[in-house]
Amino acid sequence: MANKADIVDKVHSVLGSTKAEAERAVETVIDTIVSNLKSGDEVSIAGLGIFATKARPARQGRNPRTGETIHIAASRTAKFRAAKALKDAIK
Repeated sequence: MANKADIVDKVHSVLGSTKAEAERAVETVIDTIVSNLKSGDEVSIAGLGIFATKARPARQGRNPRTGETIHIAASRTAKFRAAKALKDAIK
């Protein structure tokens, strides 16, 4: 499993810049995606996929321990649709 530090290391090795600059580059990409999702916009990265938000309506749920009915508030969640190139690459 790769994490953010692994991505920073890969960017650092490809660009040949300092590790701090590679980390800033990765942070900038992540921050841009998050800020666009917060404002309700989609983010499309060719060859990777589309990041978008989805509205979840309020609903009733159950506490599994007590069986008591609870109210689950409406919320927004992030979703990702993989591009065809990504799907083909991992087959």
